[in-house]
Amino acid sequence: MNEGNNSDQIVLMKSRIFLLWVAFLMLAGSLIGQTAPAASTPSAAQNAPAKTNSPPDSKTQAPAPPENPSKSDSDESVTTIVHVVNEVRVVFTVTDRHGRYIKDLKSNDFRVIDDNKPAELRSFRSETDLPLQVGLLVDASNSVRDRFKFEQEAAIEFLNAIIRPRYDKAFVVGFDATPEVTQDFTDDAGNLSAGVRMLRPGGGTALYDALYFACRDKLMKQEQTGPVRRAIILLTDGEDNLSHVTREEAIEMAQRAEAIVYTISTNISGMKGKGDKVLERIAEATGGRAFFPFQMRDVADAFLSIQEELRSQYAVAYKPADFAANGRYRTIEILAQDRNLKVRTRKGYYAPKQ
Repeated sequence: MNEGNNSDQIVLMKSRIFLLWVAFLMLAGSLIGQTAPAASTPSAAQNAPAKTNSPPDSKTQAPAPPENPSKSDSDESVTTIVHVVNEVRVVFTVTDRHGRYIKDLKSNDFRVIDDNKPAELRSFRSETDLPLQVGLLVDASNSVRDRFKFEQEAAIEFLNAIIRPRYDKAFVVGFDATPEVTQDFTDDAGNLSAGVRMLRPGGGTALYDALYFACRDKLMKQEQTGPVRRAIILLTDGEDNLSHVTREEAIEMAQRAEAIVYTISTNISGMKGKGDKVLERIAEATGGRAFFPFQMRDVADAFLSIQEELRSQYAVAYKPADFAANGRYRTIEILAQDRNLKVRTRKGYYAPKQ
């Protein structure tokens, strides 16, 4: 009986083992079918495009983002700037046959000629109260030693009279072999007076370098929030023996700075010399005036005349007939309808470059 039961148990066990083996083989086959790649089927990596280190073709790059709405505003501002540049602004003075300033003229009393062609007048006004930016350049070379003290005092009186606090500004430069700023831009008359008194004569004369420096490094770099009148007062005998720039280069820089140059000769010999002709050329080219005070007391009178002129000027803005932003020098001529009147202004300007 026991032997029969044992036999049945053995058969049942073998059957279970067999079934488990069959189940194992079926499960193994299923797993193998899921993981083994088929020989004819490319892998995902093979389906992907091959990578390349060459730069992408510009034609296939992503399209540019939509135009910035503010770009049109920027373009308009650029256009406005160009329009302003095309308007030339000029300050001029009018006198009668006796040298008296005429201050009550109107726009139809003048014609403006730009580069030999009539220009379109945009605005005209009498300018008696524009803020001033003034540079006082004093020759401190040995050639002016004998009259230096008097010239200092005359210059101080001029600055005290012309510079208004919180409105005008001036600076002081003394020059011999090199220019020296003894007082930077200020509206303080006391500081300006101290700057003039700091000047000491001695050394050679680099007149052109001093004018070039004052226009390029002082006037052109001074902050300007609105219309101003720029002027250089040049107190010297006109002799130059040390400059690195030429007379014409110094004049060009003054024109670029839109500075009127007034020259006061320190030559008291009673005869116009070579230096005086230099001063005439500088003043004429920039729309200023040359003074020749052959007596010491006349220096103060020259300063008074400059002061009056700076408060007795006209300003026009006009559009040239054929303006081109090519950097070329263009001439200016302002003609009074009344031939008895004399107009004095700068001779020209340099067009901007784009």
